Formats: sequence, C-alpha cells, structure tokens
Amino acid sequence: MSVLRVPAEPSAEPEPASYGLLDVTHSPAAVIGFCVLLLVAVAYAGYGLVTDVRASATEITSWLPMLLLVLALLIALGFEFVNGFHDTANAVATVIYTHSLPPLVAVVWSGIFNFLGVMLSTGAVAFGIIALLPLELVLNVDAGSGGLIMVFAMLISAIAWNLGTWWLGLPASSSHTLIGSILGVGIANALMSGRGVLSGVDWSQAVKAGYALLFSPVVGFVAAALLLLALRVLVRNRALYEAPRGNTPPPMWIRALLVLTCTGVSFAHGSNDGQKGMGLIMLILVGTLPLAYALDRTVSEADTPRLVAIAEAAQQSMAAEGVPLHLPVGEHPRTVLTRYVENRSQRVVRPEELAALSAMMDYVRAQVEQYGSVAGVPPAQVLQIRNDMYLTSEAIRLMEKHLPAAFDGQTRGQLKAFRKEIDRTTKFIPLWVKLAVAIALGLGTLVGWKRVVRTVGEKIGKERMTYAQGVSAQFVAMTTIGAADVFGLPVSTTHVLSSGVAGTMAANRSGLHGTTIRNMLLAWVLTLPAAMLLSGVLYWLLHWIF
Repeated sequence: MSVLRVPAEPSAEPEPASYGLLDVTHSPAAVIGFCVLLLVAVAYAGYGLVTDVRASATEITSWLPMLLLVLALLIALGFEFVNGFHDTANAVATVIYTHSLPPLVAVVWSGIFNFLGVMLSTGAVAFGIIALLPLELVLNVDAGSGGLIMVFAMLISAIAWNLGTWWLGLPASSSHTLIGSILGVGIANALMSGRGVLSGVDWSQAVKAGYALLFSPVVGFVAAALLLLALRVLVRNRALYEAPRGNTPPPMWIRALLVLTCTGVSFAHGSNDGQKGMGLIMLILVGTLPLAYALDRTVSEADTPRLVAIAEAAQQSMAAEGVPLHLPVGEHPRTVLTRYVENRSQRVVRPEELAALSAMMDYVRAQVEQYGSVAGVPPAQVLQIRNDMYLTSEAIRLMEKHLPAAFDGQTRGQLKAFRKEIDRTTKFIPLWVKLAVAIALGLGTLVGWKRVVRTVGEKIGKERMTYAQGVSAQFVAMTTIGAADVFGLPVSTTHVLSSGVAGTMAANRSGLHGTTIRNMLLAWVLTLPAAMLLSGVLYWLLHWIF
C-alpha cells in the first residue's frame, strides 16, 4: 500500500547556510600558551601596583580597601576580556569567510593588533567616558562611598548584558552597553539623592556619545554599500566580486587587502574600546589608593613654572574682561563651581561662577607653586588637590561653549591651556594598566569568538560574502573607528562592521536574512534601555545592602 506523503510547507525564510569554516579546536599548546599569557598579565599588573604603592609611601592600614580594589580590577578586566570575544569577533569574520586567513590564525592576528591598539591609544576616550559620570561620584570614589558601588554596578550589568547577547549570537555593542550602564547609575544616583533626572548625567556628553553610537551603524551601512558600488565602477577585475570557491584562498592582492583591513579594524577596536576599561580602572585606583594614583607624580618639577605662568595670565585676562574679583559673602569657590558643574542643563555662565573659576585657578596655582611640584604635595592634600583640579577642568570644559561673547580669543586660549596643564596631572594611565587591559582584550579575542563570527559571516546575507564585500565592510569599519578615536568618541565596532556587511549585501542584491537583521535591530534598540535598567537597579540594590 502506498503512503501519500504531503510535502512540508517551505519556510518563509531558508536557514542560513553553514560553511563549516569554524569547526576548529584549540591544541594543548595553544591552551598552555593562553594560560601563560594570563599569568604574565596578572603578575605584571601586581608588580606595577605594588611598585606604585611603595613609591607613593602609601600605608595599608586595612585590607578591606585592598580586597575591594582587587575585586574591582578583576571585574574591570573581566569586562575587557568579554569585550574581546564579544566585539573583536567582528574583525575576523570577513577574513575567515573569504579564506584569507585560517580561523585560528585570524583570531591570534586580531588579538595581537587589539593589544597594540590599546598600548598606543591616546586616552581621550577613557576620560570622555568618565566625564559622563555624576561629578559627586567621581570626586568621592573611595571605598567608603557610593563611588565603588557605582563602578561595580556599571561593570557587572555591562558584563551580564554582553554575555547574554553573546550567548544568543547577537552582534550587540559593548560601547553601547557601557554607556547605558553609566546613564543608569547616574540617573539612579540623582533620583536617590532627591535631585532631578537631568542633574544625574552630563547630557551634553551623553548626547555626543549617543550621536556617535546612533549614526555609526548608518555610516557603516551606507558607506560600505557606496564603496562596493564605487569599486564595481573603478576596479573591473571580476575576481574581486566572486565568492570563495571551496577552501581556495583569494588572489594574493585581494588577500593582502582583506588582511590589511582586518588588521586596521582590530587595531582601531583596541585603541577605542580598550580605553573604556582603562578609564574605569583609573577611577577605581584613585578611590582606593589616592596617594599613588590621584596625581601623576611623574610630572617633572620643570613643568611647575609653566602651569603657574598660564594660570596667572588667564586670571589677568579674565580680570581685564570684567570678571569679579570676589564672590558674594558666604560663598566658597568650590561650592559655586560644584553647583555649576552638577547643573548640567545650565547654558549661561554667571559672573559669580567666573569669579569662582578664577579663584579656584588661583588656589590650584598657589598649591602647586607652594609645594614646588606635584610630587611634593603632602599626602593629606593629594586627594583634595586632585579633586580641585578635576572640578576646575570640568568647569572650564562646560563653560567653553557658553563664555560671554566679550571674552576674546586670547582669554579662551589661556583657559584651554590651563585645563590642558592640569589634565596632564589628573588624567594619566600607568603603563601596567594599559598592558593589563591590552592583554585582557587580546586574550578575550581568543575565546568564544565563534558565535558572533558565525552570525556576521553566515546569517546576515543570503549569499556567501564576496571579496569586495569583505574589503568594503572592513575598510569602512577601520576608518570610522579610527576617526572616532581621534575625536574621543565611543563608537561600536560591532555596529559599524555588521551594518557594513549588511550594506554590502544590500548593494550587491544578495538579499538579507530578515530574522538576523530584526534581531540585530532589536539588540541595537534594546541595549541602551536594558543596560540603564540593569545598572540602575543594581546600583540601588548595592547601595541599599552596603
């Protein structure tokens, strides 16, 4: 008897193809090498920390701050480790799926250039991230305050969201997640303090970062699509527009292009994303070991006369512009400036605030001149002078766009020069911090990369990626992230590159997997509010417990 077989209805969308490129295992030698590098990183970080503490003559009177420090450092480095396999996987997807490099070679190569990117970074992004935080928490980030609770809440919530999206294979953004976490603790802190939501975050900085994160995927999609179309017009070599056949590597010149752009994306990712962890680690170090890390004691004594001269010139120029010499009775310059910086929505600089700024500049100048150099500042004064320098720098930064129109270019330039001088003293990153973050990010690249690589390489487009598509997406990602690093803007490697791949698929009329694109858009939309909610609730919970 025959059986009538009813054919199954075709699915609305076919499953993405699996090319078997990621079916690789790590050898025992690779695992041993990984463990050795991890031990070297921990040992060097410990050595650098102990050396700095001894050089600053810090007395350890309680082990609680040290335990909190070690825990906070491990969590911060854990964030960079997760960032390594969560975000950097995007950099190697194109070279793997075009057979330009074998998977393990590509991952190690990317890890090396992530490492170099961190080591050669400028630090602009690191302290741009710190500027988003509430001022009171930055100035009071000690073991007995809410500062460390804030750091724990931010990092734990960011790691949790990153691990969740990684497990689902979604190319979500670590930068997006961290900024959401910062906004969450800022808003929670403001509400818990009885202040308005607007006072909890530097919204000008948040909007600046938000624009960078919002538009970078659009730039990635459009620019990669246009670059692919331009290549079709300018470069007539048919081999560039063909998908890989079997396991045969591409022609050498195409292979070189793909490896070069992969290298650039990896380096740019390290120089941009690695800085975020460095900024938070420095905040942790200032809070737990202020004598060693509140001020950069390597600033030479020869730099003191320059700071003094710039401060005096700026004060004289401000006096010539009619800035009051004295504050109203009962007002302290530190209180006035703190109130100004915390009032993020204020757009007009009042005379008393300019007077407070002039007084604080004079106070900072007098302190540094009195002690001869930063290294000569007595232990009891270190944290206060650091906070006064940071407060003055933030006040100048916020005032720059709103100074009275009568202020001439010379006065504005002198204020900017003074800010630059004091920032050299308070915004620095020791070598061991850079190295620890670089190794954490580099090693993270070697672990867990397959999930996101498979999404980028197999699940975005319905057809296999061509060489020209890989080059276009990688080149756009490399240049966009590199430009963001120069301007101190946090952008997402994940968003730029995955949207670049989608853009090339659209331009090539290869078709897009609707499910994957929908999930990517959902991750993009939900990451910020989810991270804000997680960090805000965790901050409130930790604050209530401790």
